[in-house]
Amino acid sequence: MSQLKNISLWLLLLSPVADAQTVALDRKLLAEAQRYFSPLPTLEKQRQIHKFTDAQVELGHQLFFDKRLSKHNNQSCASCHNLSQGGADPRPVSPGSEPGVMGVRNAPTVFNAALNTRQFWDGRAKNVREQASRPLLNPLEMALSDEAQVEAIIAAVPGYGERFARAFEDKKISFDNITNAIGAYEQTLLTPSPWDEYLGGKIEALSPQQRQGLRKFIDHGCVSCHNGVNLGGVAYQKFGLVQPYWELTGSKKIDEGRFAVTGREEDKYFFRVPGLRQVNATAPYFHDGSVAKLDDAIDVMARAQYGRSLPQEDIRDMVLFLQSTAAPLPAEASKEPVLP
Repeated sequence: MSQLKNISLWLLLLSPVADAQTVALDRKLLAEAQRYFSPLPTLEKQRQIHKFTDAQVELGHQLFFDKRLSKHNNQSCASCHNLSQGGADPRPVSPGSEPGVMGVRNAPTVFNAALNTRQFWDGRAKNVREQASRPLLNPLEMALSDEAQVEAIIAAVPGYGERFARAFEDKKISFDNITNAIGAYEQTLLTPSPWDEYLGGKIEALSPQQRQGLRKFIDHGCVSCHNGVNLGGVAYQKFGLVQPYWELTGSKKIDEGRFAVTGREEDKYFFRVPGLRQVNATAPYFHDGSVAKLDDAIDVMARAQYGRSLPQEDIRDMVLFLQSTAAPLPAEASKEPVLP
């Protein structure tokens, strides 16, 4: 009995030391994370930087959901960027306005996309305003013929004229104003999460297992590409540094990535690194939606980029960490608006 008492006393004396060590390690991890990542800006900060108004956001919200902005009145921005499903498309690729026509790449999430330095998987658009303009005229997407047709469609809708007059100084229904309004709305699609609380200094915002997953995310080198405010979205990287990606993903088509934009041999198989905020809600994964599960996507990345297999425990912990970056969009921003 006395031996048990001695062991209990010894454990009691050691516990403050163990607690102090845990606290020190947690603080060290937070400081390291703050070097690699940054929390979301506030909506007010976005407004100051990008100079959009409430009237522009309200108009952009309506245009984002308006299916009249497609050849057959059957597609809107929200059709492929479903705000109730992670701001993305749960299908590998999205259907276009023309019957039977399908896109060629998976629709990335629109949540927090305004913070990416480039848009689209190949980075061909510099911001969300320019990104909004491309699907409207793409024959595989909304399939409108030209800017004049886009303007004519909106001008023919009673009520839009008044909204454009309130939103823009020139009061015009123009292609630029249409895409500027959609871009203004997308600037508001921010989803602050427990991850942002953690980066702000609240260590307990992440569970111990999520913090363990963060530790592994850093130690396994994921942070070399997935960093910054969006855990990605700021650089290009070759998909398949060690092994061709299609051998691991089972992709039916070999996509050459930025090469299609630049024509430079050195850009083959390079893609914009995707941001990982909300990633648990944006399956399927990769540019072609070829992988259905997040844990499988992490395994593919480890093999393709580093040539190694990760322990399942590490993958599980990293999945739990990434879940801390997810949060629902405020109801007023995501609900379908009343259209003119």
